[in-house]
Amino acid sequence: MGSGVILGLVGGLFCLLVVAVIGWALAAYNRLVRQRNQVQASWAQIDVQLKRRYDLIPNLVETVKGYAAHERGTLESVVSARTGAIQAAGAPGVADRAAAENVLTQALGRLFALAEAYPDLKANQNFAALQGELAHTEDKIAYARQFYNSAVQTFNTTVQSIPTNIIAGVGGFRAMDFFETSDGERVPVQVRF
Repeated sequence: MGSGVILGLVGGLFCLLVVAVIGWALAAYNRLVRQRNQVQASWAQIDVQLKRRYDLIPNLVETVKGYAAHERGTLESVVSARTGAIQAAGAPGVADRAAAENVLTQALGRLFALAEAYPDLKANQNFAALQGELAHTEDKIAYARQFYNSAVQTFNTTVQSIPTNIIAGVGGFRAMDFFETSDGERVPVQVRF
């Protein structure tokens, strides 16, 4: 075997290695794009359910107003929390939006706990229907949050794992924030009269 043949083999192996590395880098980049898009799509699903919740809340508050007019503080806190959550919808970070949504969730919990004190309100068909729709929407929001956090976990694992982190760094991919509940949401709702 001549030195030309050995040089040709080494050159061919080197070219094959370069092609393999480039192929792997392209596949890793495409996987990161796919996972980032999944995170964004799952965030959009949360957005859809939150919009539905925002639309239901004024109807629920108006129904409660007729029965519990003197419970103005609770009603105002729900309306204020809804406004804050809608304003936070434009926030760039997940943490700010999650905090506003957690405040709204707590206010709604107090509103439903308040309804327990008014038997006529609990028997009202409009209130019962709105409460049922809102509870159904809350379940969808919980599922969408879970799906979003799962997508974020997958994406973050890929971004932070070796050797994909090299492609992530070059491609500008950064770990994303989870949608977390606040400490206040982990405790039972307290209503005092």
